Amino acid sequence: MSLVVNRPVWRYVFVMNDLHPSTHAGQRGPSDHTIRDQIIAAADEHFGHYGYGKTTVADLAKAIGFSKAYIYKFFDSKQAIGEAICTRCLGTLLGTVKESLAEGKSATDKMRRIFKTISLESCKLLFNDRKLYDIAVYSCAENWPSSARYVDQVGELLAEVILEGRASGEFERKTPIDEAVRAILLALQPFMHPVILQYNLDAVPEGANEVASLVLRSLAP
Repeated sequence: MSLVVNRPVWRYVFVMNDLHPSTHAGQRGPSDHTIRDQIIAAADEHFGHYGYGKTTVADLAKAIGFSKAYIYKFFDSKQAIGEAICTRCLGTLLGTVKESLAEGKSATDKMRRIFKTISLESCKLLFNDRKLYDIAVYSCAENWPSSARYVDQVGELLAEVILEGRASGEFERKTPIDEAVRAILLALQPFMHPVILQYNLDAVPEGANEVASLVLRSLAP
């Protein structure tokens, strides 16, 4: 997963929950079309049984009873279908993080909540459903827009918490905020990147909390 750094991290232009679904990479036609939902449902089933890599658009067309050409009216590739699933799942995960942040009592508490919620929800989402894990691995390896948007949005949340902490006197103000966000995202990778996370399952949530403590000490004034 990559982080775009050539603009202020708290002003990312991608907002997953606000984007119209048809604007996502590779998607065509009306976003609320029932055929689109059928294609995604068939993809869910096939990816679960056979894996993302072994499923073809022809397989999905056969399962739904439509031609490949008809599927291509809604998605320009198998990746675009995977993107739709990935975007939905990452949007749910990000929504859970935001709900947790809304209950935070301070910037320090919110920073801990980001580490805890992302690590726990990533484990729950990716490793209770191997289909999603399979898609997530492809998403990260090929730097899909859905994956990049998610990292951007986590960076945006981090920047907001850092700014809040600086305003309240909890955090230092000397480090450029872009630099601070990039560093914290690197610290988060063992708990949010699916390939790395699989080797750190035993470190959740205790390890994530310890890393959060280290980050908070570095942010102290």
